[in-house]
Amino acid sequence: MNGTITDVSGIEVGQAQNDAALTGCTVILCRKGAVSGVDVRGSAPGTRETDLLDPINLVQKVHAILLAGGSAFGLDAASGVMRYLDERKIGFNTGIAKVPIVPAAILFDLNLGDKTVHPDAEMGYQACLTASKAAPAEGNVGAGAGASIGKLFGNALAMKSGLGSASIHIGNGIIVGAIVAVNAFGDVVEDGKIIAGLRSGKIGPIRVGGKENFAEGPLHFADTLKMMQTFAGRNVMQFATKTNTVIGAVATNAKLTKVEATKVAQMAHDGLARAIRPAHTMLDGDTIFALSTGNKKSDVTTIGTFAAEVMMQAILRAVKMSASAGGLPGLKT
Repeated sequence: MNGTITDVSGIEVGQAQNDAALTGCTVILCRKGAVSGVDVRGSAPGTRETDLLDPINLVQKVHAILLAGGSAFGLDAASGVMRYLDERKIGFNTGIAKVPIVPAAILFDLNLGDKTVHPDAEMGYQACLTASKAAPAEGNVGAGAGASIGKLFGNALAMKSGLGSASIHIGNGIIVGAIVAVNAFGDVVEDGKIIAGLRSGKIGPIRVGGKENFAEGPLHFADTLKMMQTFAGRNVMQFATKTNTVIGAVATNAKLTKVEATKVAQMAHDGLARAIRPAHTMLDGDTIFALSTGNKKSDVTTIGTFAAEVMMQAILRAVKMSASAGGLPGLKT
């Protein structure tokens, strides 16, 4: 057990990013296929192949999930994932050719780093080349390279976020894991307390040795919910842009049908709502995939319950492991 989604049998993670441009992608590979479902709760999503995951549709298994930055441009990275799988003859057997099934979701990071650089097919391919069972890097990596949170007033008082992963062994050899890129409109909360999000502006960046240093004083949080009740907050909401989302996946070695995987994806959103306040807004594109790779016997309620728990833990990891970048302070020093 390494405490991440790769603890689940049949799951590998690969990542690639452009550190200067602050954008990247994360690939969850399932070389032998995984029964999959998805639930899109946010109202500003950017996705690919999610209709295919509807339980009434034909294909039962996916071969990879792509999470990427770059807004809609980032969906291009899925082509590189398909090329990687095609070269290895991994895909849905149509009788004529094996077609890799690669659903994807993107987040908006064009407001940080270089907006002209996006994850593309080559970056998706390179991410696949790094895929392994090792614990994936967290923080300012992959799809989380340009992620940020607390954006009621744009970047001015936002914070750096990123990518996180976690896993839970729930007994009888059953493991549930999650991986998530957190680019939320709201704040991240742990035990009822805001730990990252919209800053109050009381403490700005302090220049030390010619560089901005955010670790010289305590962070003061404005609380997005409270600010939305103010005149300034209400006025800003009228013009707020749809530049936020949380995208991720949960996986288990328990046996699930496509219907059950869809339910697990739905339940995993409960963990998102516990950790992010507010969640599932008109300004977010919150999307969670669910993957089943094994044959362990369990019930969907148990798996979904712990999918929510592990998603919450992964979100907390995403902000705790993110360092300052792009002019935004991060919790990792």
